[in-house]
Formats: sequence, C-alpha cells, structure tokens
Amino acid sequence: MSKKVVTFGEIMLRLTPPNHKRFVQAESLDVTYGGAEANVAVSLANYGLDAHYVTKVPNNLIGQAAINHLRRFGVKTDYILRGGPRLGIYFQEIGAAQRPSKIVYDRAGASIAEAKPEEFDWEEILAGATWFHVTGITPALSPTAAQITIDAVRTAKKLGVTVSTDLNYRKNLWTPDEANKIMSEVVKYVDLCIANEEDAEKVFGIKAKGSDITSGKLNEAGYHDVIHQLVDRFGFKYVAVTLRESFSASHNGWSGLLYDGQDFYRSRRYDITPIIDRVGGGDSFGSGLIYALIAGKKPQEAVDFAAAASCLKHTITGDFNLVSVDEVEHLAGGDASGRVQR
Repeated sequence: MSKKVVTFGEIMLRLTPPNHKRFVQAESLDVTYGGAEANVAVSLANYGLDAHYVTKVPNNLIGQAAINHLRRFGVKTDYILRGGPRLGIYFQEIGAAQRPSKIVYDRAGASIAEAKPEEFDWEEILAGATWFHVTGITPALSPTAAQITIDAVRTAKKLGVTVSTDLNYRKNLWTPDEANKIMSEVVKYVDLCIANEEDAEKVFGIKAKGSDITSGKLNEAGYHDVIHQLVDRFGFKYVAVTLRESFSASHNGWSGLLYDGQDFYRSRRYDITPIIDRVGGGDSFGSGLIYALIAGKKPQEAVDFAAAASCLKHTITGDFNLVSVDEVEHLAGGDASGRVQR
C-alpha cells in the first residue's frame, strides 16, 4: 500500500537510565529519539504506507542524528526543515511495580517551537496525501507552533485530506484554558479524534462518569456519554478512546473503543504484564487505527488492530512500535500465547 500519509510534530532526543535504574543511580544513559507524531510515522512506514514526517530540527549533528533515526525505519524526511537553536530532550526513568515512570523535559527553545508559519508550504507538503495526523502536544509548544498546526489542518481539509488528532493533553506545556482555545479551532477540521480518560476532561471539560484513573476503574458507559458529547459538539466522523487500567507500572489492562457515528466497537482486552516500555502506547493505537481505516478494515477490525498494535508496543523499548502488519494481525486474531515462532 503506497498511500501518502503526513504527520507533523516535535522529535526529541530521549535519554534513559538502563536496566530500570533511577536517575540518581545512572552512570550512563541510553540514547534514542521519539515524539508523538514521529512515533505514528514510524508505525505507518512499518505497515507499508508512504509515511512523511514534518518538523524542524537544528542544523547540527544531533538534528541530523534524529533525521537518520527516522530514515532507518523508512520514514520520508523530505519536508523536515533545518535551523533554529536546538533539539528538545526528554529524560525517562522507567518505573516498575508500584514505582511509576518519571519524565523530565528539557525542550524549551527547541527549533520546532521557534519555527515560523511561513516556513511550511502545506499545499506542497500535503499534495497527493491521503491522511494527515497531528496531536495536541504540537500546538502546545508555542503560539507559532499552534498557528502552524491550524494552517496545516485547514489546508488538509481544503485539499480533501482526512485529518486525525490525538488530544494528548500535557499539563506541563499549557493550561486547560489555553488547550481549549487552540484545540477548539484545530478540531474544526478533524475527522478522527483520539482521546484517553483525561484528555476530554482537561481540554473540553468532558468527563467519563464513574472512572477513576488512579484506581484502574473504568466505566464503559461513561465513555459512551463522553464520545456522544464530543460528536455532538464537533461533528467528528470517528472518535476513539484508549482504555488503560493502571494496576501498577508493570501491569496494565488495555483496550480501545471506536465510535463511527452510529455504533460503538470495543476491542479485545489485553492484560499486559510485565510492561517493558509504555511510552508511545497511545501513538501506536492511533497509528494502528489510521492504517486500518486506510486499508478499508471494518470498524470492529480497525479497533481490534489498533489495540493489538498498542499491546505489542508495551513490549518494546523506545518510543517506536517496531512491528509488522502480520504480527499485529496475528495477535488481533487471538494468539496471545507469546510462543516462540520458528
């Protein structure tokens, strides 16, 4: 499948203490790269799509290393701009059992946050594209990043490109009021909205009744109400919700819910333990859903594929979900045994 998909966001250098060490214990840090929309692009390239990633990185060796990392997995980098002061960094301490993972950001003044709207020719970038994806993280980086995001989704809609967004609220980047103002504009152009139990509440003041994210308790009926409110307010064609039951840092229940404007579709539930690395779990769900819908899968098949893809991501170190369509479909088909395949 050679359909062109485009994602836009910030790629960061990720530094992680090895072997579940705490920051204060670490004498070395493992290096990789990641970021929400970059994670989606890598997954879509792995699934055989013509995946293009758009960002701005510094014109230095670290910026080039980030680009090379994307190219390694088949992502097209033709539209990446070079310039600006620096690449953002995030430090991740991977938790275990009852000790949660910790993330420290060092991303202020990153090249993408200081990029200017006129630097991006969205008519050219999106020419021939089937799908465009961005998250709520990117417009939170700066006022100019917010304007670039709005320009992108507006152009995509004008060109007839399907648009998806993951609300992905980040409290360290902006306030609920700021998020509401910008994302209310972005979602005017969105066909598929992806959220979790916190996003709809923080961004739009819509809460799932009967759920408590700190206890692992979920109430599916409450999410039906949330989704209906989102569709009534914004007219989305699809809304998808990830359902994470957090029993500990090493043990989660995981499933997904998709609404197509008429019916709700709940995926198979996965009991994931031990979790190797949960960063990128939501991005792998989103990319699985995007691929499945582009491939023409029916709604039930699409949400099953997305949930299975995300389940597998929890077993892989790093931000990227390095799995194939066959591996995802094998798990979505019911084989969760983990037996050696020879």
